[in-house]
Amino acid sequence: MAIDVKVPSFPESVADGSVIAWHKQPGDQVTRDEVLAEIETDKVVFEVPAPDDGVLTEIVENEGATVLSQQLLARIEVGAVAVSPTATETQSPTTTTSDEKNTDAEVAIAPAARKLMAENNLTAAQISASGKGGRILKEDVLKAINSAPVAKVVEPTSTPKPVTAAATITENLEGRPEKRVPMSRLRARIAERLLEAQHNAAMLTTFNEVNMKPVMDLRARHRDAFEKTHGTRLGFMSFFVKAAVEALKQIPGVNASIEGNDVIYHGFYDIGIAVSSPRGLVVPVLRDVDQMSMAEIEAKIREYAEKANNKTLSIEEMTGGTFTITNGGVFGSMLSTPIINPPQSGILGMHKIQDRAMVENGAVVVLPMMYLAHSYDHRLIDGKEAVQFLVKIKEMLEDPARILLEV
Repeated sequence: MAIDVKVPSFPESVADGSVIAWHKQPGDQVTRDEVLAEIETDKVVFEVPAPDDGVLTEIVENEGATVLSQQLLARIEVGAVAVSPTATETQSPTTTTSDEKNTDAEVAIAPAARKLMAENNLTAAQISASGKGGRILKEDVLKAINSAPVAKVVEPTSTPKPVTAAATITENLEGRPEKRVPMSRLRARIAERLLEAQHNAAMLTTFNEVNMKPVMDLRARHRDAFEKTHGTRLGFMSFFVKAAVEALKQIPGVNASIEGNDVIYHGFYDIGIAVSSPRGLVVPVLRDVDQMSMAEIEAKIREYAEKANNKTLSIEEMTGGTFTITNGGVFGSMLSTPIINPPQSGILGMHKIQDRAMVENGAVVVLPMMYLAHSYDHRLIDGKEAVQFLVKIKEMLEDPARILLEV
């Protein structure tokens, strides 16, 4: 019995997605809940599990295809068992002579390359292999297709839609290489949001600097005990999150947002933490941070970082937020102007800690200093409030006891 594999149900905020990877090919054995494919939206990557045990018989939408919620993606023959391929069975179905069959069987060919060869009626003898040990890669097949003097129109075989290959084609113009890669959905969404912020908000940035020595000394004294007690590392971010929450309480306009002609003052503190991932920058949200301990903040940030690297963040974990903190210092940034995350009104930028000569009590001393940047929507926040907000963060970090005392 054949059953359909459909695209997962997208939330209302997600219109469509793109198939970015197939982990199984037609003829492969699959088990229930095994991941068959990945679909990227402008927010997260959805995994498509197998609905039952069987054999994947057909892929309806190939990599690169745009799909909608609940659209037909593939078909599985339930209860079937995959037959172990022999040398002749694994050959391209479009080869016609016994010599060509033997050649394809003897040469190592990547699965994606074999499929593309079948769809374009190519044999191993027509392709120059670049893989290790003479293995033919997908890129080799694409190069052979592009270098052919006459383009061939070939009827599709087992799957009716051709593989989207534009993302991996490398062109050479006048001896200078170029590679044209379609923008990922996440990157396109990031670009859209950044332009939206710059076009729809009166964005301005104020700067200050903070002496990180008090925080660094506190961490050095209690780092081992903190990790032993709570099972998580004591980083800098929890100090900044706690300091930001206290500053938001005192300057509530920075925790507000504009909706039409109304200003919404949020009575809760959901802080977005910008996290780098293989797909780009994502901003998971810490909910009700004012009710969290520093250990809980550190543990949650670590959890989000792992999920970002594994592409398992959910839409709910990245939705909302009343204020954002981003740390360019981990990449070596000395100073930057972060862009606010609409509809939020403010974002705090952290930077690299650098030893600098500073004047303290009339004497020149070397201190570990960090530049802070606070970008804000000037439609809602006056310059005075923006500066006071950043000064309060500076004061709490230079005297960490104020974070505990909430003063």
